[in-house]
Amino acid sequence: MGTSKRHLHSIQVNQLADMAKVLSHPARISILNYIGDCDGCLCKDISETIRLSQPTTSQHLQVIKKAGLLKSKYEGKSQYYTINKTKLTALKELFQDFFEATEKKCC
Repeated sequence: MGTSKRHLHSIQVNQLADMAKVLSHPARISILNYIGDCDGCLCKDISETIRLSQPTTSQHLQVIKKAGLLKSKYEGKSQYYTINKTKLTALKELFQDFFEATEKKCC
């Protein structure tokens, strides 16, 4: 597959595409939904709830965290995950801007 030529597109378009990739997997959406309902979640609890192995859940958590949608903190040896509300709001705005701009052009 060729290069994506990201430099041809605006920062906003690249950010939206990156976030869309994060949200393109149903397990990651399930993880975000679950974490949104709790104060701080352990990987073990998340994996049991969404019925994935801990290593698979951990890999998905790292993708979501790398995108900035999760915060984590250690308490002892346990790592607790929470939603990064600032980044989630920014994501919502990116998608909203995209849909509004697209609707204006097509309708």
